[in-house]
Amino acid sequence: MQRAERLLDMIQGLRRRRRPVTAETLASELDVSVRTVYRDIAALVRQGVPVRGEAGIGYVLDAGFDLPPLMLSPDEIEAVLVGMRWLGERADPVLARAAEDVVSKIAAVLPPHLRPILLDGALFAPAYGRDVPVDLVDVAAVRAAIRQGRKLEVRYRDESGQDTQRMIWPIGMSFYERVRVVIAWCELRQAFRHFRTDRITDLVAREERYPARRADLFRRWQKEEEARCLEDASRRQEAAGLEEAQRRTTAPSTSATRPAATSASAIG
Repeated sequence: MQRAERLLDMIQGLRRRRRPVTAETLASELDVSVRTVYRDIAALVRQGVPVRGEAGIGYVLDAGFDLPPLMLSPDEIEAVLVGMRWLGERADPVLARAAEDVVSKIAAVLPPHLRPILLDGALFAPAYGRDVPVDLVDVAAVRAAIRQGRKLEVRYRDESGQDTQRMIWPIGMSFYERVRVVIAWCELRQAFRHFRTDRITDLVAREERYPARRADLFRRWQKEEEARCLEDASRRQEAAGLEEAQRRTTAPSTSATRPAATSASAIG
């Protein structure tokens, strides 16, 4: 790896983190020595890159620093390409159109030798089958409510077909192969719930903001999900142990079925 490329990778490694990262971690990621990381950090500082920190504690990149838009590697371009093509097949129409616009904007600023990777790229994300559930509401309004931290009044039809009226605090969305799911705090259930967008039959975006920071709510949801996953794993492990114990209890004894040994001298 050339030094210029390594310096760009180091900046990217610092930029993706919010907390200080040690020289040892950067050295491991870049496959160089810690001494090389120290020299590179010093070189970045001399070039005006706002890196703060010191050896033994870690380094952090000050907020507001950015790279020129042309500084994309082929791998990064392909990552954009696959992501945008994936959204184009699975997102709501507004977000799918935005994905197309992203590709065209990036293509406009790429140097000529990199542009074919994006425009004529050979990486795809097809959607198999056309039996994708259809949304009855404008999902773009859901995404706007997430960004703005505003409440949504929705009518939701569950798996059994029962309708309920909910006031929810949307904090995120998950995009699956066939469906999209809204992550939200539900005032009716007083708990976090997941709502499939194709089962929301009516939606009213309220001007009222929900009384909590979205980031805090999202961290709470993550902790609950992690705890639930651990509990489910524990239950599966316990069930597997019980099943194994039952299998051993009901299995026939090997001593009762093993034939008596016969000496060689008794044969014939």
